[in-house]
Amino acid sequence: MYYLYLQQVIPANKPVKVLHFAPEKILTRLFRSYTNIDYLSADLNPAKAMVKQDITGTTFDDNSFDIIFCAHVLEHIPDDIKAMRELRRILKPDGFAILQVPIKDHFNGRDITTTYEDFSITDPKERERAFGQFDHVRVYGRDFKDRLEKAGFTVRPDKFLETLGPEKVKRYAVLPQDETATETEGWIYFCTK
Repeated sequence: MYYLYLQQVIPANKPVKVLHFAPEKILTRLFRSYTNIDYLSADLNPAKAMVKQDITGTTFDDNSFDIIFCAHVLEHIPDDIKAMRELRRILKPDGFAILQVPIKDHFNGRDITTTYEDFSITDPKERERAFGQFDHVRVYGRDFKDRLEKAGFTVRPDKFLETLGPEKVKRYAVLPQDETATETEGWIYFCTK
């Protein structure tokens, strides 16, 4: 889904500086296929990216990047609002960030009306039970947009999958086929300053 969306929003007619956190190989290839993109990948683990960076406090100057892409990282970060504010700080005023997390309406028999986090849970097995993965610190609810706005972003949830049509959704297998999937799986959180 991200691949298809990025093909529609990456400008091809001007120089663009891109920062990609926790880089996925397929998206790295996509970004690098554009001759107008100055691409940089970042991760806390230096073996996984071009540079080592802590998402809650990067070494980049204010207003450094035209595009920031960060998917499935914030659910691992204890102070996600601090990370969101940092991403906003380094985003250019006319740029955009795509910030994605798994969002659940229901999880482990519990309705998730707002983001669920409990920092007293530190044991990896208990985190997996509470949040779905041993290294997650929260389960996001539909208030994810509100959290991004609290960090200073202007957020436009783009219901992108609705524009693809059922044939392309099936062809590209862009929706997970499990009991916890919600309509938000097809939303792109398009963020600007």
